[in-house]
Amino acid sequence: MSINTPSVWITGLVFSDGSHIPCSPNEALVIVGPNNSGKSEALRGMRDRLQNPAHNNPVITKLTISRSGTDTDLLISLEGWANKNAEAQPGNPMFSILGLGIYERQCRSEWQRSDNGIGQLCRWFCHLLTAEESLHVTDPPATIALSRDAPVHPIHFLMRDDKLELTLSRRFRNAFGADLIVHRNAGSQVPLYVGDRPTPEAGEDRVSLSYVKKLEALPTLHKQGDGMRAFAGTVLATSVGRESVLLIDEPEAFLHPPQARLLGTSLVQHRVKGHQLFVATHSADVLRGFLDSDSSDVRVLRLTREAALNRARLLDNDRIRELWGDPLLRFSNILDGLFHECVVACEADADCRFFSAVYDTIAGESSDGARRLHVMFTHSGGKARLPVVVRALRGVDVPVKVIADFDILADEHPLRDILDALGLHWADVSDDWKLVKSSIDGKKPELGTSEVSDEINRVLVKITENTFPSRAKDEIQAILRRSSPWSNAKSVGKAFVPSGQPTRACEHLLETFRRAGLHVVELGELEGFVRTIGGHGPKWVNAALQRDLSKDPELSSARDFVRKLFSTDVTAS
Repeated sequence: MSINTPSVWITGLVFSDGSHIPCSPNEALVIVGPNNSGKSEALRGMRDRLQNPAHNNPVITKLTISRSGTDTDLLISLEGWANKNAEAQPGNPMFSILGLGIYERQCRSEWQRSDNGIGQLCRWFCHLLTAEESLHVTDPPATIALSRDAPVHPIHFLMRDDKLELTLSRRFRNAFGADLIVHRNAGSQVPLYVGDRPTPEAGEDRVSLSYVKKLEALPTLHKQGDGMRAFAGTVLATSVGRESVLLIDEPEAFLHPPQARLLGTSLVQHRVKGHQLFVATHSADVLRGFLDSDSSDVRVLRLTREAALNRARLLDNDRIRELWGDPLLRFSNILDGLFHECVVACEADADCRFFSAVYDTIAGESSDGARRLHVMFTHSGGKARLPVVVRALRGVDVPVKVIADFDILADEHPLRDILDALGLHWADVSDDWKLVKSSIDGKKPELGTSEVSDEINRVLVKITENTFPSRAKDEIQAILRRSSPWSNAKSVGKAFVPSGQPTRACEHLLETFRRAGLHVVELGELEGFVRTIGGHGPKWVNAALQRDLSKDPELSSARDFVRKLFSTDVTAS
């Protein structure tokens, strides 16, 4: 950044919990977190404190800035960008653009301030773009005389700059498959049109009547849906000014997920070097777009609220990139957990559907007006991947709990890996686990070796296909499971553990797991909650969800199980 280029940037932010977040001149910070955690208020705090360091904001308690260039550099820059009116006050000309106006003496005075504010220069160097503003940026403004009048609207910059118009049009076409075209000869207003850009024929130019008729046959942008308008408004508003600090609140508003993701990538990739970008979002798609940009400037800040304090946690960039490189996580909904107060990880999708439905039921039971936690249920696609999900979520500061079937106790791994990811030392539970495991291992399985052989042979002799059928594979796997006593343990649960010391060890073990965040289904597996329903997995869940989840007596154990999930503090990870 040239020292002669006047610029202002935020060097540090202090949040209400005392957290200090340093910022670089090329910052691309995306702020995430649960609802009501203070994301939007943080942006307002940055803008307001930049204008007046004494401004009281509940989220941002302090802001520090740096600047480049002198007050003379600033005035030279304004002369090359804004309109200069020397007649308003002789010896004290006014500079104006985009509806902003400031006198030369005020420029010098504000630039020479010794505190961390820039007063009335704030809007010249900082823009807070709200969702509502982005929607209306594309409304046609009144036309101006290009050679005489200062632009007072972003669309005026497109009138003056063909290259800028084409650049923004390409970004718009990437999202919606249509060009963005400014009408320079529409009369008293300057509308934007969308569609395939007309190509001037021989003898035509952009103000030819024949060309204008082709352009006006296209639809106008301001009469299109909110998604098109908001996307175009955001890229337009963030591309025409010279603000070195851009603050964007909820850029995903009105957009479908693919456009929100594309917008996130576009905002990062088209930033001006040396300009800062701070985005507050409720959308994992915008976050994914930021990460898709593969920019080393991108950082993720997670905000949570604890009473009156806003807790800020800057997530480790290397950790974010490691997670983003894992295909399971990149193409899953794991990142959505950043926007929740707690995530519950299950083995399979059917588990998520059932426990989520039960949680919705019990969350509505409270009659004392208690606030409902924002909880997300996600699955790992099996026990083996549960540790990956837990580490991913805890690595980005998201509290997580795990639900696993009783047979998670059958093997040291992945049980030990899950506990390690939850922060529980294996040495603290290994003795109890070994006692429980050995007591079950010592029980007689449903099928002995000869019985397993006979059952498998009965499956094999029925196969007539050249390609081994999947149904036969499933049958054989079911037979093999019955060769272990853990097959019965999974069906029966804690009751299968021998009485006496093994049962005492099991109860102590499961309670220790619960405190750490691992909740083992004591009835064995999901289907154990309602044994009068047949089937397994999705089929069982579909039938169970037809019951009255709030009153059915058979589902009382399921309701109790889910209540225990949140009977301990979920805000600590």
